[in-house]
Amino acid sequence: MFGHSHDHSHDHSTGGENRRNLGLALLLTATLMVAEIVVGLWSGSLALLSDAAHMGTDAAGLAMAFAAITLAQRPPTAKRTYGLYRLEVLAALINAVLLIGVAGYVLYEAAQRISNPQPIEGAWMLATAIAGLCVNIAAAFILRAGAKNNINVRGAFLEVMADMIGSVGVIIAAVIYLTTGWAQADIIVGVGIGLFILPRTVRLARDAIMILLEAAPDRLNRDEIIGKIEQLAEVESVHDLHLWTISSGLEAATAHVVVAECIDHHAALDAVTEVLRDQYGIGHVTIQTEPSEHCETLPTL
Repeated sequence: MFGHSHDHSHDHSTGGENRRNLGLALLLTATLMVAEIVVGLWSGSLALLSDAAHMGTDAAGLAMAFAAITLAQRPPTAKRTYGLYRLEVLAALINAVLLIGVAGYVLYEAAQRISNPQPIEGAWMLATAIAGLCVNIAAAFILRAGAKNNINVRGAFLEVMADMIGSVGVIIAAVIYLTTGWAQADIIVGVGIGLFILPRTVRLARDAIMILLEAAPDRLNRDEIIGKIEQLAEVESVHDLHLWTISSGLEAATAHVVVAECIDHHAALDAVTEVLRDQYGIGHVTIQTEPSEHCETLPTL
């Protein structure tokens, strides 16, 4: 039998760029969080406090993402042969859990205030929300590129986008309160922020859990891949094909391939690897070849 591994490593230049962007987004978010907490407590705005709580979760999530992507750049060791890439996925999952907790808190606090609205300092609420929107736009722009190919950065990006919507909601609530004096607008926006968080967070948690469970990536169809490999002239059949994601942008495959009658194993190996790499973008491939029953005398390496 002949085994082969085509290794693939993360692009460390991309990882370094994501790290810098996360660090800058963390600084912006943490600064705004402190401002929203101070003004929210002083003004009595539930919407602003809700957005501050969400900002706090984002700051914690960004800090974990920053730490995870830093550790993930460390090289593999004898005990951690894939390095620390999975820390990125764990950070994304923790982010999701924290966001669900924040959404629950916002909904609970809103329910308490429905029967007992509190006076609000609308002008300060409006000014802080506008500043928050500007910060969120800047942070989203910084993280946008990395969110396309990294689940950890994508989690941070989604949180910033949710914050952006939250800031718009707080601005609307502040304008309504300043023009009409209707304090219920603040409560409604607070509830809206909580509900907006949930569906995106659930999807993020699902993606992270699927990676940790080593499920096949959604974009890959196992039966289709088996069919493509078995169409190769060098291959008689394929079995024990496993597909999984190690971390964002690093997918892996292993398989046992029965080589067609009296075909050179090197040729079969190269053909299968080419299909997985070039047609499906799987960068880490390990193939074990087996001789056909009709050609047992063929030397194997």
